[in-house]
Amino acid sequence: MAKHSKSIPQRGLRVADQIQKDLSELIAFELKDPRVGMVTISEVQLTPDYAHAKIYFTLLKDSPEEVRQTLEGLNKASGYLRNMLGKRLHIHTLPSLHFHHDTSTVRGMAMSALIDQANATRAADYEENQDQAGSKEERE
Repeated sequence: MAKHSKSIPQRGLRVADQIQKDLSELIAFELKDPRVGMVTISEVQLTPDYAHAKIYFTLLKDSPEEVRQTLEGLNKASGYLRNMLGKRLHIHTLPSLHFHHDTSTVRGMAMSALIDQANATRAADYEENQDQAGSKEERE
């Protein structure tokens, strides 16, 4: 008798990884929508029953208008992408696709800029304190 799928460790992660790989290829080579440009699939989160998949994507240009257009294009093509995915994947339940813009890279870059700014300020303050201490010793 076959074992239940829950006994296979990490099967959901493997399926999500395969969906990510296949969707990346489908969007790059099969999708002809002009609203969808350079899209990178950063993560796929799959529900335990494989009914829904949250697909997180990033763009080369992260302007709000570009994100809106790409999101519209991907949502419009989700049925086509799901159909094409069904031809590649052989699983019992094919998930419905829900696209979300991934803002983690933008937030990461903003945090990095803030850290760089804080470090520069700290270095300037340290140099200023060293200069004041040096001039104080010269006077004595």
